[in-house]
Amino acid sequence: MVVPTTGQRISYRAMVDQSKRLANVLRENGLRPGDHVAIFMTNVPEYFEVVWAARRGGYFYTAVNWHLTPGEVRYMLENSQSRALIVSADLAGVAEQAAAGLPRLTLRLLVGADRPDRAGWQDYAQAVASAATAPLGPELEGQAMLYSSGTTGRPKGIVHTKVDLDRRFGDVAGDILWVNRYGLDTETVSLTVGPLYHAAPLVSAMATHRHGGTVALLPKFDAEQTLKAIERYRVTHVQFVPTMFIRLLRLPEAVRRRYDVSSLRAVAHSAAPCPVEVKRQMIEWFGPVIYEYYSATEAAGHVSIGAREWLEHPGSVGRVAPGSVAVTDESGRELPAGEDGIIWFTRPANRFSYHGDPDKSASMFNDKGWARMGDIGHLDDDGYLFISGRSDDTIISGGVNIYPREIEDLLIEHPAVDDVAVIGVPDDEYGESVRAVVTLRDGYTGDPALERDIIDWTRARLAHYKCPRSVSFAGSLPRSVAGKMMKHRLIEQLAGTEPST
Repeated sequence: MVVPTTGQRISYRAMVDQSKRLANVLRENGLRPGDHVAIFMTNVPEYFEVVWAARRGGYFYTAVNWHLTPGEVRYMLENSQSRALIVSADLAGVAEQAAAGLPRLTLRLLVGADRPDRAGWQDYAQAVASAATAPLGPELEGQAMLYSSGTTGRPKGIVHTKVDLDRRFGDVAGDILWVNRYGLDTETVSLTVGPLYHAAPLVSAMATHRHGGTVALLPKFDAEQTLKAIERYRVTHVQFVPTMFIRLLRLPEAVRRRYDVSSLRAVAHSAAPCPVEVKRQMIEWFGPVIYEYYSATEAAGHVSIGAREWLEHPGSVGRVAPGSVAVTDESGRELPAGEDGIIWFTRPANRFSYHGDPDKSASMFNDKGWARMGDIGHLDDDGYLFISGRSDDTIISGGVNIYPREIEDLLIEHPAVDDVAVIGVPDDEYGESVRAVVTLRDGYTGDPALERDIIDWTRARLAHYKCPRSVSFAGSLPRSVAGKMMKHRLIEQLAGTEPST
């Protein structure tokens, strides 16, 4: 592993030995197979020591979003019933508030602690250094219990399988190896630019480790630093979300041309819809190495598409295997090609559950065993799947369904718009009307003239009933680091800033 911002290099031997020692620390502190370990850390190298220790120790591990408030972190600690909490020093203040008074947390470790004497906490380096590498118990294959992004409410812990006491560490099933569709091997150099609390960066980095490749870890995404790392370390694999594509494309042309990206063999993207023109420009720049996949942390199913195939079917997330995906209306009736409805993974779907929420778990499956992820879309005549948006985001105006994604994909091309979310707002005549909430690029000012220009620009390109009737200007939008728009938070923010009537 390498850390491009510091030049630090860590060998496999060092990482493996550290994970063995930490697994023993967890055992010595009373954790048993199937117990839960919470990881509240920024993108630091020790992150991988922790996840591999939990993996080889037979524990569930939960990666906690480092942007959360103390109350939100506490909810996840309580909901996951975590026995151990491992925290990077820069998050110590939030962690102390979140963990206060939780007796179940019998082990609390601080990584890079500036104050090893914090009451109730142990210094990670000291605790690990004092442990042996010889396992104190059987090395089992632990499991991730990651949380949904909480775009429509509180995050939900996703469980795929129980810890199997008969499955030894290293007996890897499809949960990791699916990423090898992109040709991972010992020569792979995989750049991680997303936060490791998110499923996609964590899984892809661990898959690189499984195949003997090198992981280059950035503390956070920075467009030019990403290009610099690709050139310097001859990166072969990297995973982005669409907002990262947009930031890369908005670099000055001279900066973009400064860096050699010819080493790239596979650039994967997921997590959020990608505007067609944004992806087309990325393919023109990086070449036909860009792959898109449609899935979710729940991993009920998977659809993917390569660059060349996408150029023939722009906007699609891939061609589905016969009988693997169905699109239905609310009553369960399967819809014909071209008609939007609820997307279901079938044949049957991979099973999952939400920790501690059997009712929510059951609601994700129908009586045929099909699973839905909450997305709306359609299949075309050739079996290609297109995502129109989230069912929770659908705007019903005058009895007509309007899907915000189509409008957002268009508005992001407006020269003044830096980011955008389209929502429905109450309307006395139509029930709901379409509103665009935008942040502006440098040099533009949000005023009535620009609002009119954005609306007119949209009406020249879309059916008028889909176009925003109003535009709000915001300093920022509540988008997760994974690129997902937190529309429930946006609506709450707008409700708090608009006068009551």
